Amino acid sequence: MQNAGEMGVRGMLQGWEEGVGAPVTIRVSRRARRIALRVMTAERGVELILPRGVPKRLGLGFLAAKRDWIAARLNALPQPVPFVEGATLPVFGVPHRIRCEHDPAAPKVAIAGGEIRVHGEGADLAGAVRDHLMALARAELVRRARICAARIGRQVARIGVREMRSRWGSCSSAGNLSFCWRLVFAPHSVLDYVVAHEVAHLVEMNHGPQFWRLVSALCPGSAAARTWLKEHRAELFCYGGTAATG
Repeated sequence: MQNAGEMGVRGMLQGWEEGVGAPVTIRVSRRARRIALRVMTAERGVELILPRGVPKRLGLGFLAAKRDWIAARLNALPQPVPFVEGATLPVFGVPHRIRCEHDPAAPKVAIAGGEIRVHGEGADLAGAVRDHLMALARAELVRRARICAARIGRQVARIGVREMRSRWGSCSSAGNLSFCWRLVFAPHSVLDYVVAHEVAHLVEMNHGPQFWRLVSALCPGSAAARTWLKEHRAELFCYGGTAATG
């Protein structure tokens, strides 16, 4: 569901990277009721969330007191898996190995036989893989969302697929749906759950009992898919990152 409670106030906390061991950003939120920290998996950084009206100095004190917790969470993150030749990525949950394609007649990127065959090197290869996977995610999510919405007699105004850092999907009051392209790495059952979740918001713009009953009706077994997504969130954000060095 779309989060309308954020003020959009963000900024880097300069000088805190050394003490925390990671980039730190600060965000002021209308919805927050207490100071909170969020480890950002994709950026391998930390977000300090402040309720509106809470002095920045209180947030910085909270941040300093949580340095050990932050370090433990960052160390527990899976290592990045860059888009390079030889890397293995799950495509809809099925492992595929990136292989450089040398046949000039072959398409720029093709997925077949457990491989992602791609022309190019370095940044060109990585960009081609990312673009192809985003297009694949878009086609699959758009198809599923339209079918799912039709089951409850609703139409979707617009469907977008993009990078999303904190959510897997959203639904606006205008009936627009958005999804995180990284769902391309998840099993089909997980895509079904996320699509059902956002389509259900076309009827229920909340997370009440009726909403969850509708999700279950649209996607039997949604509880297992929801659990899988929570347990594997960090893994889905590790793909396409920069390999650690040193």
